[in-house]
Amino acid sequence: MDLIRRGAVFKALVFLCFIISSHGRDHLTKLNLPPFLKASRFPTFQHEAYDYIIIGGGTAGCPLAATLSQKYKVLLLERGGSPYGNRNITLLENFHICLADVSPQSPSQGFISTDGVINARAKVLGGGTCINAGFYSRAKPSFVQKAGWDAELVNQSYPWVEERIVHWPKVAPWQAALRDGLLEAGVSPYNGYSYDHLYGTKVGGTIFDESGYRHTAADLLAAGNPNNLRVLLHASVNKIVFNMKQGNRKPRAIGVQFKDENGGHYQAFLKRKRGSDIIVSAGAIGSPQLLLLSGIGPRSELNKHNISVVLRNEHVGKGMSDNPMNSIFVPMKNPTKQSLIETVGITDAGVFIEASSGFSQSDDSIHCHHGIMSAEIGQLSTIPPKQRSFDKIQKYVHNKYSLPKEVFDGGFILEKIDGPLSTGSLVLVDTDIDSNPNVTFNYFQHPQDLRRCVYGIKTIEKILKTNHFTNLTANGAGYPMETLLNMSISANINLIPKHTNDTTSLEQFCRDTVTTIWHYHGGCHVGKVVDQHYRVIGISGLRVIDGSTLFSSPGTNPQATVLMMGRYMGVKILRERLGRAAGV
Repeated sequence: MDLIRRGAVFKALVFLCFIISSHGRDHLTKLNLPPFLKASRFPTFQHEAYDYIIIGGGTAGCPLAATLSQKYKVLLLERGGSPYGNRNITLLENFHICLADVSPQSPSQGFISTDGVINARAKVLGGGTCINAGFYSRAKPSFVQKAGWDAELVNQSYPWVEERIVHWPKVAPWQAALRDGLLEAGVSPYNGYSYDHLYGTKVGGTIFDESGYRHTAADLLAAGNPNNLRVLLHASVNKIVFNMKQGNRKPRAIGVQFKDENGGHYQAFLKRKRGSDIIVSAGAIGSPQLLLLSGIGPRSELNKHNISVVLRNEHVGKGMSDNPMNSIFVPMKNPTKQSLIETVGITDAGVFIEASSGFSQSDDSIHCHHGIMSAEIGQLSTIPPKQRSFDKIQKYVHNKYSLPKEVFDGGFILEKIDGPLSTGSLVLVDTDIDSNPNVTFNYFQHPQDLRRCVYGIKTIEKILKTNHFTNLTANGAGYPMETLLNMSISANINLIPKHTNDTTSLEQFCRDTVTTIWHYHGGCHVGKVVDQHYRVIGISGLRVIDGSTLFSSPGTNPQATVLMMGRYMGVKILRERLGRAAGV
C-alpha cells in the first residue's frame, strides 16, 4: 500500500510539473548567468589555478563569488545541483515539498539535533534562499556596530542585494489579520513596508515576486564576470589542502579536494599569489564540519577520528545556536490562502511574532509520506529501523489521521526569540562529508530564552482575542487558549517527549513543542576561530564567511544580512587587495 501511495504521489508531482508554466527556464535565460557545470567536467580544465576558491554556493557564497569575480578568477564549488527548473524550489505553493523531499537529489538535507528537533540544511546552489520562507529584513544598527562592520559599506551592500532579488509582498489575508491583531494587542507603532529592523509591527520584504516565483542567491551570480567565474555543481569538498612545509610560518591553505556526482576525486589549487584565498561558505553546519575534517579543531575530536592535526583550536564547532520557534495552530471556518512570512511584530522584549498559513491543506498532502520533514510521518522515519515496530507505526498513524479536518484549515502564529542565549556544539559522526555531524543546540538552556518564549505565547494569546481572529473561527467567537495549546502540541512535530502539564505550564509547552525556523548559526565565531577579517586564526590563505561566524541571528530573519555579508566581504577583499597592488 505504501508503494502504491508513493507511486500516486510521484505521478501527481509529474503532472503538476507538466501543467505549470516554464517560468523557471525563462527566468534562467533572462538572468544571463555563468555556465553551471557538473563537477565531473573538471578534468577538462583541472590545470587551471584560481585567485579564490569558494566552498559553498549558498546565501553568502553566491554574492561573494559574483563580487570577487569582477576582478579575479574564482572557482565556486557547490555540493548540490541547480535550483533552476525545479518547481519545488521556485514556486511558493510548493514550499513544503522541498523540506519534505528525502531523495538523493533533494535541495535539502534533513538532520535531527540531539535535542530531538527536526531540522534541515540546504544542498543546492543558492543555499538556504532556495528552501526558506523568503522573508527579508535587515539587522538592527547595533548588530552592525557590534560586528565591527563599516556602516557605510553595509548600507551600500544591502541595496545591491535588494535591487536584484527582493520584492514587496501582496499581503495575504492571514498576514493582514496578524498585522491588525498585533497592533490591537499593543505591538506598535505600525511601520508600514520596511526592510529595517523597527520596533512595532511592519511588513517586510520577500524573495518571492508577485507571481509566487522565488528569487535566490544564485540569481546574484549574474552580477559576476562570466569570464572569471567558474561554477561547479555536485562538487562535495571533503578536505582543504595545506602547505605545512613553511619553517616557522603558519600552515597555508593552497587547494581543496572534492568529489563529483559519480564519486570521482579531484584537487583544485590557488594561484601562487599573495592575497589568494580558500573561502569556506558552507553554512553553520558545513563550515565547522569541513574545518574539522581538514584538521582544524579540538585535538581530542580530531584524534577520535584519526584526522591529522593541522591546527589545534578548541573553539571549532562550539557556540552552536538555533533560534527556537514555538507556534500556535489556529483552525479557521474556511480554508486559508497559503502565505509564508510577510508580517512581523518586533517587541522590545526580544520576541518576534510572525505567521504562516495554508500548509498541507489538501487530503493528498495530509496522506503523503514525505519523510523526516513531514508532519504526517516524519517522526516515525527518524526512529532507527531496529526500534520501529508495527504497533508504534499503527499508533502514530492513527493519532495523525484522527486529527479533525479543521486542523488543516487554518494557520500558525509563531513566536521566536532574539539571540538566543543558549548554546551547544557540533561534533563529527565520521569522516564522510556527506554525513550530518551531531549537533546540539540546548534549546531553552538559558532561563532568559524560556522567559522570552512564555512572553511570546502570552502575546499570541492577546492577538487571538482580537476581533481580527475571533471572527475567522468556526463559531465566530474564537477558541479557549487551552484548546489551541492542545491542538498545537499535536501539530508541532519533534522527537521530544510530551508532558501532561503542557497546557497548564507555558514553560513546559515551550520546551515540549520547540521547533526550528532554520536560523541556526555559530561554530566558527569571530575572535575564536576567525579574526575580524574572517581569516582563520593560525592559518594563512583561509577564511570563513557565512552564518557560522555569527554569535547571534541578525534581526528577525538572517538571510538579508548573510546575503549582504557576502557582498560586503567581497568588496572589502577587493579593496584590500587592489589597495596593496597600488601600494596604498
